[in-house]
Parts: sequence; structure tokens; C-alpha cells
Amino acid sequence: MLNASLKQLSALLAQKKLSSVELTQFHLDRVARFNPELNAFLTVDAERSLAQARAADALIAAGKAQPLTGIPLAHKDIFCAKGWRTTCGSKMLANFVSPYDAHVVEQLNAAGAVILGKTNMDEFAMGSSSETGFWGPVKNPWDPARVAGGSSGGSAAAVAARMAPAAIGTDTGGSIRQPAALTGISGLKPTYGVVSRYGMIAYASSLDQGGPMAKSAEDLALMLNVMAGFDARDSTSLERPAEDYTRALEVSATDSDKPLAGLRIGVPKEYFGDGLAVDVAVAVEAALAQFEKLGAKRVAISLPNSGLSVPAYYVIAPAEASSNLSRFDGVRYGYRAPEYGDLADMYRKTRAQGFGAEVKRRILIGTYVLSHGYYDAYYLKAQKIRRLIARDFTQAYKQCDLIMGPTSPSVAFGLDSMLSDPVQMYLLDIYTTAANLAGLPAMSIPCGFGEGGLPVGLQLVGDYFAEGKMLRAAHQYQLATDWHLRQPAGTE
Repeated sequence: MLNASLKQLSALLAQKKLSSVELTQFHLDRVARFNPELNAFLTVDAERSLAQARAADALIAAGKAQPLTGIPLAHKDIFCAKGWRTTCGSKMLANFVSPYDAHVVEQLNAAGAVILGKTNMDEFAMGSSSETGFWGPVKNPWDPARVAGGSSGGSAAAVAARMAPAAIGTDTGGSIRQPAALTGISGLKPTYGVVSRYGMIAYASSLDQGGPMAKSAEDLALMLNVMAGFDARDSTSLERPAEDYTRALEVSATDSDKPLAGLRIGVPKEYFGDGLAVDVAVAVEAALAQFEKLGAKRVAISLPNSGLSVPAYYVIAPAEASSNLSRFDGVRYGYRAPEYGDLADMYRKTRAQGFGAEVKRRILIGTYVLSHGYYDAYYLKAQKIRRLIARDFTQAYKQCDLIMGPTSPSVAFGLDSMLSDPVQMYLLDIYTTAANLAGLPAMSIPCGFGEGGLPVGLQLVGDYFAEGKMLRAAHQYQLATDWHLRQPAGTE
């Protein structure tokens, strides 16, 4: 059951060989067993989860089941869920219970999925290691002395340790893909606007995007079928015909020997230079060779402005964050300082006490780059670079269908090893931030192991709305390999 796909679990539920209550309780028991060490979940409400599971069993019995009906899923604690504590990993929202559901949560609830719990994360999604949250760091199931990546580290660790069959996360600069890579699972960031941001607590509104995290590309396709869709409450949500992403996985019988024949894979020279660890490079190269065996053709390409993606991102994202987080002032909801003089003093003390160090750092950066005299020098210039980065991708897709390379420049690093050097931490996003700046879909799949037996991730980046093409390529790769089925020792 631990390595069963969502499709297989759905079949077991439909055949009455397993009930949703049994499946949910099985995973709740695993949460109780592994979470004290891994710290992947912040909130678990067994009674509420089992009530959802009983409702799902009733739908199955009535013949009204959908593919995700009865499947327990972990939710990153950035998504509002009615009646659930929703903290965003921050003291500022430590006691906030959401009065409504995010659009994604509505969609999953309507599909009959079960909320297994809310997962740990970097505070307000600001971090690359899931160490900045108020309730302590998430630990990597492959080595608890290492980070699980961030900011969706709790969701990644929950899936990697098989505490949940799948999870939802968010990706602002790589926050689904990087933790997926470091924990040996699959994760997808859709095209900007494909998944509604309504009810997803905002970090950087022009970059944030929700997406699925699971063991395999096939599981990601099933989840994206439910998560994607237009939502009038989100002004950036795209109104376009619904897609069945699972159909994109199929290949004809005539293509069975070379299922990826005709696929052109762009390999940017900028992704294989200084800074890439040797063990990661070896695993990624082996994965590219496997894609060639499946019929794909490798094409050398260049993304000349990719090296500017990190500095551009760390101007734009903090600028948007400084605006989005201004609402947390102690007046309407969330934490309020217990002692203060006047209203201005309450604001100051509430924000000083309620936010952690990384959030304060990014608010200060964002306020600075938006201030008079610096807006043109920093923020406007970063937006111009953003356009150049998007133009690079447009040119590249004239030569190739998908772009592939490493997700992270190294395997998971040690807990506390980079907290004192935030710039070094920011540079770990070198391969992921460009897709967010351009609004492109991107995903990470496991492709081997590096130093210390730790997972390595392969990143796939597609053109706009090429999720189906990416999922098909990833699925065929996973049919030919078993990296996605490998499980951390001790979590059997």
C-alpha cells in the first residue's frame, strides 16, 4: 500500500477492498509514528479527517465516486481550509482558524478527497529549507539531520515518508520543485494562472502558484485534473477549456518501443557550469541518457539571462511580500502584542513579535526597493530582467519542446548549515526561479541518488500550458525507472 499510486488506491476503494476510513486511519497512524521526529505536520484532526472519510465511503457506496474520492491528502498550511487552523508557519497566525476554503481546497473537497492534515513550511513561504517556520524545521526522511527543502518541505516530507499518498504545495521560486528534489518525490508547478490562488495566503502574487506533490507523474496528473480550473475570485485565474492531464500520459501501441520519439529536449549550457555538485551532475546526465533511449533527442540551448534570475527574483518577491504582509497588523485578525501604548506602538510591537527573522528581512528588502529613489534602480530594473528571462525561454522553445536540467545544485544540506548566510541559501534557487519569473510550468522528478545516498531531482520546464507534455515525458521515464518508488530507510 505504501507505494501504491493514487489510481491503484482509487481502484481498491471502488472495488470495496479498502475503505476510505481504513486508508485514512492507516496514514493517521503513520503520522503519529513518524511526525514527532520529522515535524512535517503542524495540525492533525483525526476526528475531522475520519468524518470526511466516512462521507467519501458513502459516495463510493452510492456509485458517485470520482478518481480522488476517499484519498487522504496533506495540505500545505498556506491554504485556508474551513474549520482548520491555518498558520502559514507563523506566530502571526498561530491561532487563526479559517472561516472559508481556498479554491483548491473546495475543488478537492468536491472531488471527495480527505484532508489528512496541514503541513509545516517556511514562515509565509519565505525560505528554501523549511527551517524558518515558528514551529521548528522539517526534517528530511532520508536523513533527519538534513533539510527537506522549502518552502513546501512539510508536504514533501509527508509524501516521502509515506505519511500521505500525496499533498498540495505552493511554488513561488521553486518551493514545490526543490523540496520534491531533496526528498525524492515528484512535484509540479503549473503555468501561472492555471490553479487559482484564492484562499492561498499570498507571498508574492505575481509568482505564487499552487500545485500537486506526489510519488509519480501519474499521480500529479490525477491531482492537477482537480486542482486546475477557472475561479472568478482570482483576477489572475485563466479561463480556458478543461484538460484531462491523465490522457496526455498515454502513448499508442506503435510508439511503445520509443514512446518519446520526436521529443526535443533542450539542455541549457548555463545549468551545467560552476556551482553544480558533481554527484548531481552525474545523476542528471544519466537521466538525460535514459530519455534519449526512450526516443527523445537532446538539443544544446542557451538561456543567457538565467544567471540573473536569482537577483531579479529577490527584488520582485520581497517587494510584493512587503505589500501583501502589511495586512498583518494586529487589528483585524492574527497575533496582537499583549502590551502597547498607542495604535502605532501596537503595529510596531505586533509585527516585531509576530514575524520571524527571514520574514522581517524580506519585508525590509521589499520596502527598500520600492522606496522613492530606489524604485527605478532596483524594482523597475528587475522587471525588465524578468522580461528578458521570459524572452530567452521563448527563443529556446523554437529549438526544443522541453527544457531539462538539475532542480537543485546539490543534494539536501545539513540543518542550520546555511541559516547564518541567507545569500548562499538564496543561490540554491538558481535553477528554479526563472520558471516563476516567466510564468512557465515546471516540475521535478527523482532521477537518482548522490552524496550520502540522498535523492537528486531532474527539472523539466515546458512552454506555456505544456503540463501534459511534461507529464507524459516524466511518466514514460518513470515507467522505465524506479527512482520514484524508492523509500527512505526506516519508513517501511
